Amino acid sequence: MSANPATEPAPTPHDRPGRPDGPGSPDGPGSPDGPRSPDGPGAGRADGSRRSRRPDASRVRRSPGLLTAGLLALAAAAATALVVRSDITDPPFQRLDDRWLGWMGGPHDGPYLAAATVLNWFGGPVGAALPLSLLLLLLFRRRWTSAGFLLAAYLGGNMLVIQGLKHLVDRPRPADPLVRVDHGSFPSGHAATAALLVVVAGALLVPAARRRAWWYGGAVFTLAMMWSRTWLHAHWLTDTVAGAVAGAGAGLLTWWLLQPALARESLRSHDRRGAAAGADPGAAAVPDGG
Repeated sequence: MSANPATEPAPTPHDRPGRPDGPGSPDGPGSPDGPRSPDGPGAGRADGSRRSRRPDASRVRRSPGLLTAGLLALAAAAATALVVRSDITDPPFQRLDDRWLGWMGGPHDGPYLAAATVLNWFGGPVGAALPLSLLLLLLFRRRWTSAGFLLAAYLGGNMLVIQGLKHLVDRPRPADPLVRVDHGSFPSGHAATAALLVVVAGALLVPAARRRAWWYGGAVFTLAMMWSRTWLHAHWLTDTVAGAVAGAGAGLLTWWLLQPALARESLRSHDRRGAAAGADPGAAAVPDGG
């Protein structure tokens, strides 16, 4: 005889699988991990994940590209200096220099004169005020490594590289320069300083994502400086090319040497700003040394 369904006990709530609060529920009291809470194992894993995403400046390595570009640029400038030194009055490319100088013959007035005069000031006391102002700003913000990078690149590039090449070659300048000049036409100190400051400012002030546009603008500025030095008959064309290459090479090589230290300083700066704003320092991206 079959059992009477009406006499069977009704299932209790705990016998029904799939209840959110039952023993079979992942969050119920029968769950292996017990009820979940903000301080439970899941929160610990999330915290660990956030900590693992924290940038580690100690992992930043010197870029081989900076080293290669810097060494190649300095080697090219040094090789050109040796070629000029072999015959300072008539080097192999003197015909090219003479032809370019003929194109720069004039007239020397109007907007061209104004532009060349401004660029000429950049290489004098007015131009020296720019790196000095940047140095004071870096010191005020306690960016000691960045300030050291600026000093090492600017003084090393100008005193050691540019003045060293000038004394090595001592090439005569074009006749009748339109501005006051010192000894030694090769290489151009104005072009070298322009290229050097473009590299240093790009490394210290420009975010990595925007540096391509900065390099393009810096190249235009350096080319304008090279034009002005030849238009004023202060340098031969090859003097300005070698100066720009030597200045950029000095900046790139100094950047490569200090890249890990600059990355650590940049990370500390991110951390200080994040702590002041109440943000998670781990949200900052790993700096590339600039």
